[in-house]
Amino acid sequence: MIGLIVTGHGNFATGLTSSLKLIAGDPKDYAAVDFEATDSTDDLAKKLTEAMDSLSNCEGIIVLSDLAGGSPFKTSVEVGFPRGNVEVVAGTNLGMLVEINLTRTFSDNVKDLANSAVNVGKDQVIRYEFKPVEQPVDTGDGI
Repeated sequence: MIGLIVTGHGNFATGLTSSLKLIAGDPKDYAAVDFEATDSTDDLAKKLTEAMDSLSNCEGIIVLSDLAGGSPFKTSVEVGFPRGNVEVVAGTNLGMLVEINLTRTFSDNVKDLANSAVNVGKDQVIRYEFKPVEQPVDTGDGI
């Protein structure tokens, strides 16, 4: 199985994890890593290293982070890239997390899963548009 780490600013990771558990149950081979206001980037690197080490039995690890270029994203790349089996994706949303959590059990290619995460994440962002339903016009020629 591919391991999964969610990380982000504040309680982003634990907040999404709470929602994930409500929707899909307790995830396996999973870690949530928050970057709290009191953490330095060294603290974050230590947390991410511990999370990745705890998933060392996995075929690969995908890290879903909140913002591209933010400390959780950059630190995930710095800690994960040297391992060779870690993919980092930014812009995580709940729909993406739920989908990737479910599909990673059937995937053995971490790069393909990362590409899927990007596509699913994009597909989950929509805007509601009201479209009225056209009613048939009564012409008065009835019985």
